[in-house]
Amino acid sequence: MLKPHVYHPHTTTKTLASPLHKPFSHGTALAFLPFNACSSLGKTAKPFKARVVPNKIKAAVDVNLTDDGILTDYTVKGVITVKQTVGGFLSNLGLSRGIDDIQDLLGKSILLELVSLELDPKTGQEKETIKAYAHRVKQKGDDVTYEAEFKVGQDFGEIGAVVVENEHHKEMFLVEIVLDGLTDPITISCNSWVNSKFDNPQKRVFFPPKSYLPSQTPSGLKRMRKEELQALRGNGVGERKSFERIYDYDVYNDLGDPDSDLKKKRPVLGGNKQFPYPRRCRTGRPRCESDPESETKSNMFYVPRDECFSEVKQLTFSAKTVYSVFHAVVPALQTAIVDKDLGFPHFTAIDQLFNEGVDLPPQEGNNMWREILPRLLKAISDSDNALRFEIPETMERDKLFWFRDEEFARQTLSGINPYALQLVTEWPLKSKLDPAIYGPPESVITKEMVEQQIRGFCSLEEALEQKKLFVLDYHDLLLPYVKKVRQLPGTTLYGSRTLFFLNPDETLRPLAIELTRPPMDGKPQWKEAYRPSWHSSGVWLWRLAKAHVLAHDSGYHQLISHWLRTHCCTEPYIIATNRQLSEMHPIYRLLHPHFRYTMEINALARAYLINADGIIETSFSPGKYSMEICSVAYDLLWRFDHEALPADLISRGMAVEDPDAPHGLRLTIKDYPFANDGLVLWDILKEWVSDYVNHYYPEASLVESDEELQAWWTEIRTVGHGDKKDEPWWPVLKTPQDLIQIVTTITWVTSGHHASVNFGQYTYAGYFPSRPTIARKNMPTEEATERDWEFFMNKPEVLLLLCFPSQIQATTVMAILDVLSNHSPDEEYLGEKSELAWAKDPVIQAAFEKLNGRLMELEGIIDERNANKDLRNRNGAGIVPYEFLKPFSEPGVTGKGVPYSISI
Repeated sequence: MLKPHVYHPHTTTKTLASPLHKPFSHGTALAFLPFNACSSLGKTAKPFKARVVPNKIKAAVDVNLTDDGILTDYTVKGVITVKQTVGGFLSNLGLSRGIDDIQDLLGKSILLELVSLELDPKTGQEKETIKAYAHRVKQKGDDVTYEAEFKVGQDFGEIGAVVVENEHHKEMFLVEIVLDGLTDPITISCNSWVNSKFDNPQKRVFFPPKSYLPSQTPSGLKRMRKEELQALRGNGVGERKSFERIYDYDVYNDLGDPDSDLKKKRPVLGGNKQFPYPRRCRTGRPRCESDPESETKSNMFYVPRDECFSEVKQLTFSAKTVYSVFHAVVPALQTAIVDKDLGFPHFTAIDQLFNEGVDLPPQEGNNMWREILPRLLKAISDSDNALRFEIPETMERDKLFWFRDEEFARQTLSGINPYALQLVTEWPLKSKLDPAIYGPPESVITKEMVEQQIRGFCSLEEALEQKKLFVLDYHDLLLPYVKKVRQLPGTTLYGSRTLFFLNPDETLRPLAIELTRPPMDGKPQWKEAYRPSWHSSGVWLWRLAKAHVLAHDSGYHQLISHWLRTHCCTEPYIIATNRQLSEMHPIYRLLHPHFRYTMEINALARAYLINADGIIETSFSPGKYSMEICSVAYDLLWRFDHEALPADLISRGMAVEDPDAPHGLRLTIKDYPFANDGLVLWDILKEWVSDYVNHYYPEASLVESDEELQAWWTEIRTVGHGDKKDEPWWPVLKTPQDLIQIVTTITWVTSGHHASVNFGQYTYAGYFPSRPTIARKNMPTEEATERDWEFFMNKPEVLLLLCFPSQIQATTVMAILDVLSNHSPDEEYLGEKSELAWAKDPVIQAAFEKLNGRLMELEGIIDERNANKDLRNRNGAGIVPYEFLKPFSEPGVTGKGVPYSISI
């Protein structure tokens, strides 16, 4: 795949600058075409024509000789393929469209220039480019073909790049440029937007995809390589325009909207000690009048042009569906369900979401809803507009799965948030918060409570020694926000701890839930422990406490395990990679597939999910404080070195290093499906990265002397994650092994980590009582009035339903989760298809084939594990097999498949 550039002509030399962003569809060029390749022909040789027809692309090179055999010049014919797009230049009508048609008829649609790989040996400067206009010749389906013809002099040398100028008045999506060689063609894969010269006079440059370390750059491309990166960085001022391809950093100061409503003012995340946070892509929008620290809202969230995924027809499935859910479905639900606080009157009303559905108001266009949500709309008739949800697989297998304590415990190891469970190493459980503010730190879960339930297995001391006690601990993270959240309407909050015991069969047993309210409103600290019970009152109190913990776990999963640790923390990696690593750099080529579409989906999240009054704030327990809590978690919990899976497991006490164990780790819980499968995938990724890095960096000195690589890692640490730049745990980058660990960590986060927390969301949370996103009622034992207690005693089920999300909250989140759990038809799965740039190098292609083979083996390993009756956390009556880390998948909501990137 190529990283385009922008070309600036000078009077005597050709300077290449301000590039286009590197495209997402990945192609390669074959070998550079040496134009002096015929110099060995004998003097009696006749002029000849060599014609090659690769992949239905017809191009030719005419080689001309004088009568005495001296090479004169060449006629090079090339083919340019442009994709017809939604909203692109080919589908636009009006005056400019007519002018563009005339340009096509005149044969002046696209101006191309060939750039030599070599400097002029006489002047030491870049050689003059060779220009030709491309003219339109045909259209087949969405592909429009243009052809150009070049006259190439004998001293031109090898082609190093092609400069492109779009003569139309509208941007075009350039797919590829093919130039024919005497033996093999040069195929330059562009897959990039080229704006009109009338919008931006800077020309674009595309390179054949041969990788070079900075020190190995051909002399004719050195200036181009540096100016390309300078152009991608921009100057840090002004508002970004939609056609630009500039990568720069900014803080999260665009989540609020105070100019529309002062209640929508939100604190700036990042760049301050109170709320540290990773950086996002800079948009440069004006500041708000009512809050100069915040950016104004606009209809356009700037994303560098080739990071967008919404225009090319075959690449719009996920993007259009996500956008449509935010823009059409959510407002329609709000119209259909007038009372935003209205809960479900009984559990059968929840079941009706999957049978009768929610009647949506009519929309313009006969099939509008079916086009937006074809999976969710199972229409009875053409006139039916009922939003009927698909039954999640968990519900299909066991309608009461969500009710069972063993399933509640199993999901900490096999569900969509396997990143939170920790080993208990000290007793009693104790808070680290200031007791002067938050009350006594000791937990009310006592030794006696624990031993009553594990009697017959071991004592508390033995359980600690044998590593059999585990905890979901959201106490210290949430407790400081309890008072603030309780001032919001329609929600409540506690600090919580949930204690589990490891049974002899490697399953977990929940022992106790502790809920805590800090001193507030003149009242002392309140906290209580709830346990599984065999009495009706205790059973219902346990169910209510479990609903609160599940709401906490849902928030932690969405805000921290998912958004923060994958989407949010990856954006600085993407920005730094584009700013500091040339497209020619081998590490750029290794990382680029892992960044596909991430910035665009993050921009959608800022616009609709994590913004003020967005989906998260209106549907999750912390409300308007959700992103503040996310910032606190970044400050307290996030470390780059712990984002590597082995280090994450060790940090939570879920594994210890053991050189004799598989993967060098011994798991604390042997049947831990996420860790079992994840460690195999981690090893596969690390082997692939090792083969790749060692090929380009056979000596440690090459890593230290690589100025682009060092600038890249420095910028990630000091700018992209600048609020943590002084932390001692940042890895150094001096050796190939350092680079392997860093790159493996980044690729794991974008692939395995994200897949494990994303694509099972509808499976486990589509039936929302399984994972409610909000708890709306306090526990009836917390200073309840006599009337409250009487209501609980008479109608405990109604109280649980009132605690669950409202109808609008539940249906909105269900629609969102269905879309987010979906694989689009154009999904690119880890190791499924080789980047053609990798295929160019036999060593890298061999390493890729090994990667693909091992991933296919992992598919079989996971199938075998799921069939093993001894692995009870992934096999049993009504249990959904654990497939989140199976590498490949068909489109749709499948609960499996590991894409390269965070693309949804």
